[in-house]
Amino acid sequence: MDQLLGILEALSDRKLGALVSRPTTAQLRALRAWRPGTGARPRLKFLADDRVVRLVGPLGPRYRRGVVAILTGGTSDVVLAEEARAILLELGVRVVRAYDVGVAGLHRLLSVVHRLEERQPEVYLVFAGREGALPTVVAGLVRAPVVGVPTSVGYGRGGRGEAALNAMLQSCAPLAVVNIDAAVPAALFAAQRFAERPGPRPRRNPRRLA
Repeated sequence: MDQLLGILEALSDRKLGALVSRPTTAQLRALRAWRPGTGARPRLKFLADDRVVRLVGPLGPRYRRGVVAILTGGTSDVVLAEEARAILLELGVRVVRAYDVGVAGLHRLLSVVHRLEERQPEVYLVFAGREGALPTVVAGLVRAPVVGVPTSVGYGRGGRGEAALNAMLQSCAPLAVVNIDAAVPAALFAAQRFAERPGPRPRRNPRRLA
């Protein structure tokens, strides 16, 4: 706890921002009561049902206003999708979304793909549990790269996300895969596509190196 508050206070002193992912109940209580010793209280935003806490301030590189599409197989995946969405929005990335469009009713997906493609997303984040088939289907339909996020939704053999993870790793369609329930890494991975790169370093004079 002291380490978390100490890190945030140091960043706040430097007028920098931060993202705290999945704070515990005790950490949330401490963050809501936090009064740093430097004077003005830093601004905190509690996002995605408190799964993300944002210390307002610059977050590393600048991000251009690209578009990420987020899809979920079912409603049980939405909590993770909203976690990723909150992070992307805080980084300045636009998000379009379609929830509960899993392969159990494939017509639901087909009816939204065209609408999503019109927004020209550069990355798709696709959350699915059970057998984890949705990211493979999406990757076969769209032009942009797809990141599969297996979720711990399911039971029986291979439940809690293991079957979904294995299925995504074996996808016939080209697909990148993160760990089970890894909404934060998926969001940050997608955001990297929109990070503004610094200009090239000036070339050194080779004679000065001799």
